[in-house]
Amino acid sequence: MESFSLILAIVVVTALAFDFTNGFHDTANAMATTISTGALKPKIAVTMSAALNLAGAFLSVEVANTISKGLVDETGIRPEVIFAALVGAILWNLLTWLVGLPSSSSHALMGGLVGATVASAGFDAVHGGVLVTKVLLPAVAAPVVAGLASFLATRLSYGVGGTGDTEATRKGYRAGQIASAGLVSLAHGTNDAQKTMGIITLALIAGGSLAPGSNPPTWVILSAGLAIALGTYIGGWRIIRTMGKGLTDLEPRQGFAAQTGAATAILASSHLGFSLSTTHVVSGSVMGAGLGRKGGVVRWSTATRMAVAWVLTLPAAALVGAGAESVTDLGDWGTAAVAVFLVAASAAIWKISRREVVDHTNVVEETGEPAGVVTTAIAAVTPPPAGQIADSLTVPAAGELASAGLTTAGLTATIPAPAAEPAPAAPPAATV
Repeated sequence: MESFSLILAIVVVTALAFDFTNGFHDTANAMATTISTGALKPKIAVTMSAALNLAGAFLSVEVANTISKGLVDETGIRPEVIFAALVGAILWNLLTWLVGLPSSSSHALMGGLVGATVASAGFDAVHGGVLVTKVLLPAVAAPVVAGLASFLATRLSYGVGGTGDTEATRKGYRAGQIASAGLVSLAHGTNDAQKTMGIITLALIAGGSLAPGSNPPTWVILSAGLAIALGTYIGGWRIIRTMGKGLTDLEPRQGFAAQTGAATAILASSHLGFSLSTTHVVSGSVMGAGLGRKGGVVRWSTATRMAVAWVLTLPAAALVGAGAESVTDLGDWGTAAVAVFLVAASAAIWKISRREVVDHTNVVEETGEPAGVVTTAIAAVTPPPAGQIADSLTVPAAGELASAGLTTAGLTATIPAPAAEPAPAAPPAATV
C-alpha cells in the first residue's frame, strides 16, 4: 500500500467513525426482541452481538464490491467526495438515534455517496441501474418479504404448539431466540460492516493507494469489523427500546420467528451482493410477528414515523452530502470547515441526548406509546362484562344536578307500566 495523504487519512478515520455509529444504531436489529422478551440480559446481549458482528465481517466481500465497484464511477471520484458522503451519513445516523427511530444506516451511506458524487461529477457518475436493482428495490421488497415470512412462521408456531405457553416451551423458544439473534448479528456483520469496507476501498482507489477494481485489503476488513463491533457493544439503547417495546409486544416464540426470518433474508442478500437495509428487514419481521399472534397489535403510529424516516433517509443524506462536497470543493480550508462542523454537530447531538438518558438499566421500560386509533376505537366499543350493566346505570339525584347548574327538565321519561295480565276465565258450570 502506498503512503497516505492527509485527506485520505481523514477519510479512513471518518469512515470508521461512521462504522461505529452504524454499530450502535443497528444493535437493535439483532438484540431488541431478545432483550424485550427477557431471553438475554441487555449487556450480555450486546456483547454477544459485537463478537458475532466482528466474525461476520470476514465471511464475504460481495456487498463491499457493490459499493466500491458498482454504485458510482470510481475513476472520477476524489477522496473529498467520499468524506462529504460520510458526513451526510453520520449526521443522519445521529439524528435518528437521538429520536429513537431505527432508520437505515445503509441508505444514509448510499444517499450521502450519491449526493456528493452528483455534486462533484454530475448524474452520469452514478450508475442508476445498480442503484435501482441493488439498493432501491431491495429496500421496498425486503421488509415485505421478511414480514410475510415472520407472520406465517408465527401463525404456524401457534397453530402447532397451541396458544398456551408452559415454562418449558418458553425456555425452549428463548433458547431459539438466542440462537437466531446470534445469526442476525452474524448476518449484520456480513452486510453492514462490508459497507464501510467498500467506502474505504473506494477512497483508497480514488487516492491512488489501490488499483481500480481491487478487493478490500485485510487491514480494511479487520478495522471495519472492529469499529462496528465496538459500536454494537456500546449499544444503541434508544433504538432498542423503540424496536423492542415501542413497535409491538412480542412473546418468545414471536421473537424467535421474527429473528429467524430476518437472518435468512439478510444472509441471502449478502450472498447476492444486495446492499440491504438490515433495519428494514428486522422491522418488517417484528411487525409480521406481532400481527401473526391472535390479538397481537402493532403500534402503527410508531410504524408510520419509522416509514417516514425510511423515505427521507436517502434524500436527506444526499442533500447533506452534496452540501458538504460543495464546501470541500473550495479547498483545504473548506474540508477543514466541514470537519469542524461534523465534530460540533455530533457533540451537540450527544449533549442533547444526555437530557434523557436511555441505557441498559431502563431500556425495557414501557415507552408510553399510544395504542393507536384502531385499537382505541375497538376498546371504546367493547361491551362491559355480563352482570354489570345494571350496576353501571345510575341516575344522578336532583340535588347533584342543581349543584351543576342543571335541572331535570327535559330529562324525564315516561315508562309505560306493563299491561295487566287478563284474569283467568271462570270454569264452566258443571252439568248433571
